[in-house]
Amino acid sequence: MNLIACVSRTGGRMTTSVVTLALFAVIAMTFVASPARSEEIDRGAVEKIVREYILQNPEIISEALTELDKRQQEAEAAARRQALTDASDVLFNSTRQVVMGNPEGSVTLVEFFDYNCGYCKRAYGDMVRLIDENPELRVVLKEFPVLGQPSVEAAQVAVAVNAVAPDKYGAFHESLMMQRGQANRASAIKAAIDAGIDEAKLQEAMATDEAGQTFEEVYSLANRLGLTGTPSYVIGEDVVMGAVGYDTLQSKVSALSDCGQTSC
Repeated sequence: MNLIACVSRTGGRMTTSVVTLALFAVIAMTFVASPARSEEIDRGAVEKIVREYILQNPEIISEALTELDKRQQEAEAAARRQALTDASDVLFNSTRQVVMGNPEGSVTLVEFFDYNCGYCKRAYGDMVRLIDENPELRVVLKEFPVLGQPSVEAAQVAVAVNAVAPDKYGAFHESLMMQRGQANRASAIKAAIDAGIDEAKLQEAMATDEAGQTFEEVYSLANRLGLTGTPSYVIGEDVVMGAVGYDTLQSKVSALSDCGQTSC
């Protein structure tokens, strides 16, 4: 389990028993590849040979698991890189996103977050520090409510805030990120009013389908990138899952600024 994200992604690794079956199939095929041999060696004989081979070479199971895990990670990384390329415009330049820091900055960091994610709240200070210390950093915020209806409601208000008073979004965002307790429709509306936003205009904006379209766009992006947890980040060609901390993110920001890659 990922202990630095509010929702962790599971799956991927195959069990030893499954790998054993796969090995059985591969080895068995070598014995029944030709018609002549398939007549000479029956199923029972093949099973016996395979069993003896695995018992005599048990390390092959561990080796196969390691190699399988490596190939799966490589395949996932390649798929994410392709997804980043295919979705780059909507990922970095959507009209339905909030941009903080330097809007014209040369380095862009995208964050997928949920207002009820404790790890997102812990990471908020890291984001503020990154923006303060990197004048060329452009931070794109993606509303990604994954922790239930209260999160959806808070994000709906956030979308309306960005539509009505984008200049006040920063204060609103900080208020919810610093808030103790659950974020929901009521607490988000209060945060918006406290930030100086007219409630009537806010309610009018909330009555539109802008939030629904925003969520659909972000959920689609997250699905293409394999994201199910918050916070998650995209910087350069890297997809970073979980609250990895200031140092890790700063290292990638610095490298991207210096050499155009997240590691020089």
